[in-house]
Amino acid sequence: MSSKLLTVPGYHGSCEHHWQSWLEQQYVLAERVTGIDWEQPHLLVWAQAIERQIVESKQPVILVAHSFGCLAATLAAVRHPARIAGLILVAPASPKRFGQQGFFGSNTEYGRDISQLLPQQALPGLGLMIGSENDPWMDIDSARYWARVWNLAFYNAGRLGHINVDSGHGSWPLVKEFTDALLEALAPLPGEDISYLGRWNRLQRSPGLGRQFAAQKKLEYV
Repeated sequence: MSSKLLTVPGYHGSCEHHWQSWLEQQYVLAERVTGIDWEQPHLLVWAQAIERQIVESKQPVILVAHSFGCLAATLAAVRHPARIAGLILVAPASPKRFGQQGFFGSNTEYGRDISQLLPQQALPGLGLMIGSENDPWMDIDSARYWARVWNLAFYNAGRLGHINVDSGHGSWPLVKEFTDALLEALAPLPGEDISYLGRWNRLQRSPGLGRQFAAQKKLEYV
């Protein structure tokens, strides 16, 4: 069965020039999560909206999330592990900048941050996190930390800011390459169940993917 791409924008949403909007146009089975107020970053509310779309989908879901959307996507994923084929988390926002009622900004005196609300275990399906060395929303060491917690492969994209429109990321071929690789890895192998693949580093079971990522020296298995 084919998988559906479900994109999850971050705080303030993703405009028509954002790479998520571009990526949605590259696949027949692709849509954006709905029912979210992008100006109100409430973790549990966002996660519930994502969950609804996961449950309603007739296909297994690949979550392709950005910024704060990455945090909500992880929470939705662990609540419906059987429905998740994979995740690609791009430039996640730091959970320390948000409380249960929204964005802290530079002042964290309003309450406890949402770090402890996030999954503290491996996420279901195959997974990859793409981090940036100069992301103002999460430093790269913190991104690597969460990749380890969630058992995701990690890709250091270099100095790409927050990997959004402001940093020049409209059409972004690299994210499509990773998405294509994930879709290929999810194709059933002879005599094996998809769920047996379990994690992104099983990509090496596919000779084609081995060749495709030979040049991606920034791909880490943290």
